[in-house]
Amino acid sequence: QVQLVESGGGLVQPGGSLRLSCTASGSIFSGYAMGWYRQAPGKQRDLVAGVTTGGKTTYTDSVKGRFTISRDNAKNTVYLQMNSLRPEDTAVYYCNLVPPSTRSWGQGTQVTVSS
Repeated sequence: QVQLVESGGGLVQPGGSLRLSCTASGSIFSGYAMGWYRQAPGKQRDLVAGVTTGGKTTYTDSVKGRFTISRDNAKNTVYLQMNSLRPEDTAVYYCNLVPPSTRSWGQGTQVTVSS
């Protein structure tokens, strides 16, 4: 089982940037595809970016060109660099395996984009 702790969220103005981090422990991190998910109030939790064990990345259309996912296997950490943030990016952001492990959901980190 992988335990995950997210950090780096906050309040940012439209057009601003944030970098989220997710540190994993408890298993062999490098052996898993990882992803960042988000859940806005009243909506389902969706995958927004994923990275394979080999470093291949995928993104949902709404964040392509603005978000970048990366991983550092030596640090057991996955990152999400978010640029050109929009109010509709406001959500709680979570990291997890891809596909997600029910037992690995963490507390998430709140991202609020507002002027």
